[in-house]
Amino acid sequence: MSDRPEDNIDDSSAPLIEHLAELRTRLIRSVIAFFIAMVACFFVAEPILNLLVEPIADILRARGENPQLIFTAPQEKFFVLIRISLIFGLAISFPYIGFQLWRFVAPGLYKSEKNAFLPFLVASPILFMVGATFAHLVVTPLAMNFFIGFSDAIPALTAMLTGENIPVDVENEELRTIFLGSVRESLDLSLKFIIAFGLCFQLPVLLTLMGKAGLVSVEGLRNVRKYAIVGILTLAAVVTPPDVITQVILFVVVYSLYELSILLVRRVERKRNAELRAMGLLDDEDESEEPAA
Repeated sequence: MSDRPEDNIDDSSAPLIEHLAELRTRLIRSVIAFFIAMVACFFVAEPILNLLVEPIADILRARGENPQLIFTAPQEKFFVLIRISLIFGLAISFPYIGFQLWRFVAPGLYKSEKNAFLPFLVASPILFMVGATFAHLVVTPLAMNFFIGFSDAIPALTAMLTGENIPVDVENEELRTIFLGSVRESLDLSLKFIIAFGLCFQLPVLLTLMGKAGLVSVEGLRNVRKYAIVGILTLAAVVTPPDVITQVILFVVVYSLYELSILLVRRVERKRNAELRAMGLLDDEDESEEPAA
């Protein structure tokens, strides 16, 4: 144990059975909080659903079509609302659940470790919300516009290549496909974008934590930068539709987060080197070997 007073561990010599009892209490409180949040979200699940599918409604209005979604099974709409209640109930209760887990783990940490780890607990949900908002306001409308408009692109492209006019007479018009969106499928696609971008925005938190643990370094992140670019481009091609604009947006955002992570890891390394220098474990010659930014 370190002799520094700020690194003293909280007095907690409780036997194993008491720790298990405390863990049970924390879990019960977390489950109760999740259940209450889930029930509360169920009563507002319909407005939440309307908010999530609003990008589709806007695209349909712009196309002059009726902004509506259908359900093809009697129970489909009900289970869609249940799914929304589960996901948003977990999101709302997560701060309280995280607080309960923190109260269970914190007594076993040094005070300096608490001060270092606590900011990440705050930054993680904030970054997730930023990523989810970005996906809902920017990515989802672009993706939906591409997917829904794709049915019109093929006839127009065929007419352009053959030199024929697009038929406007209903009697002579060939069979065409129209969008009758399923509530479940549309919600799933919107949630996939929200969750994917929310997790992508966790990149600075993840890499900074790994930097504090000594698992990654600034030099290592710089050396694998070209591989990171290829990986991000691959992610953009898989997550987003074959729309260049959407892929470029995703690439720019995620790569910017990667560069931000390098800056944060560099700050962590400088702080750690300063502490080691103060303890006499690192001299200026060792630090000078670190590559400059």
